[in-house]
Amino acid sequence: MAPLPFSGTNINSLKAHNLQTILMSFLHERSLSRAGIAKSTSLSSATVTNLIKELIDQGLVVEEESDADEAPGKRRVGRPRTMLRLVPQARYAIGVHIGVGLFRVALTDLYAEIIDNRIVAYDPESPASQILDCISAEIKGLITENHIEKDKILGVGVGASGLVNHQTGVNVMAPRLGWKEVKIQDVLEAETGFPVRVDNNVRAMAVGEAFFGDGRDVNVMAFVYGRIGVGAGLVVNGQVYRGVRASAGEIGHTIMIPDGGDLCECGNRGCLETLVSEPVLIKKAEKLAEQNPESLLARHLGQENGRDPIEKIFTAAREGDELTQKMIADQIRYLGLALANLVNILNPEMILLGGMFAQGEDLILPITQEVMQETAFCGIGEKVDLRPTRFGWRAGVIGAASLALLDFFFQTES
Repeated sequence: MAPLPFSGTNINSLKAHNLQTILMSFLHERSLSRAGIAKSTSLSSATVTNLIKELIDQGLVVEEESDADEAPGKRRVGRPRTMLRLVPQARYAIGVHIGVGLFRVALTDLYAEIIDNRIVAYDPESPASQILDCISAEIKGLITENHIEKDKILGVGVGASGLVNHQTGVNVMAPRLGWKEVKIQDVLEAETGFPVRVDNNVRAMAVGEAFFGDGRDVNVMAFVYGRIGVGAGLVVNGQVYRGVRASAGEIGHTIMIPDGGDLCECGNRGCLETLVSEPVLIKKAEKLAEQNPESLLARHLGQENGRDPIEKIFTAAREGDELTQKMIADQIRYLGLALANLVNILNPEMILLGGMFAQGEDLILPITQEVMQETAFCGIGEKVDLRPTRFGWRAGVIGAASLALLDFFFQTES
């Protein structure tokens, strides 16, 4: 197990810090003994006993008897060991994922498990104030419909598209929404009455994976998300790496073709986004279908069945359309090169793929992995665990809820 991000202390004045340290222990092990907590946190047995009593009194932790540590066939002498576990629905958090033209709102428990959620489409050209009003109404409706007492809600976490100042909760710029200096935190706190934390949506996804997903016991992890654009969230030793101006992880603007590349929305040419994002693959597929009207691809794209165009493209490739397979392989090769560069710089243990990259994992991951391993320095790419997120579409809201869970419950000292 990876070490906890911080250890406790027996100084009485840091009681709150010690409580958070104990709570963080339950993210690594669902069931713990008092002795186990004392060992992992470096707190004294007396301190652990007193703090656990307080958590039990608040209904956050319960005791249960367990013989799970006994060898098969061996009979325990005396009373069974008393184990402790967190009560998942003792408190709740709200997660909000703001995408382009779509936002999701979810109610989660203390382990970021989704209890209920809503998906709402909106016009990306609508004023930010109108969209935030709608988000606020959905948050209130979700709480009311699930009969949750307001004092059980820890807070709201928001993952937003674009450049976000996580300290002020301001969406500095979201080019695809036309947003500039949108005060998401202030607006939602005023409208809902709950504390709010805001970060870039892909960084929020990385946080969710690092503390509640497959990256939980990983020291250095990258989460790479592809949809309308391409971005990455970086987590090092339990801490999100944002860079000096909170713009770390803009892998989508890695320049892959400096001369003659397509123009990117950022103003440069040949960025990764111009090669592997969803709109790019759809545009290339539509051109292929036009040139080959009898192909499987043309047939799938021509069907009015409500499926997303990108899923129709993936289906054609899975059914053996060779032109589609080649188009995907040619474009996704650039993702492998970008990840090789990321491996050379960050040297992560794990890279998780989300969004479109996870949706088409069977077509995308093998090519990406092969190129990454072949081109990363000295074979270090071969040591990287590359896999799709197991959260699927839930990655956005789970990540957003994680912002609230960590800031208002598990890690309030950090």
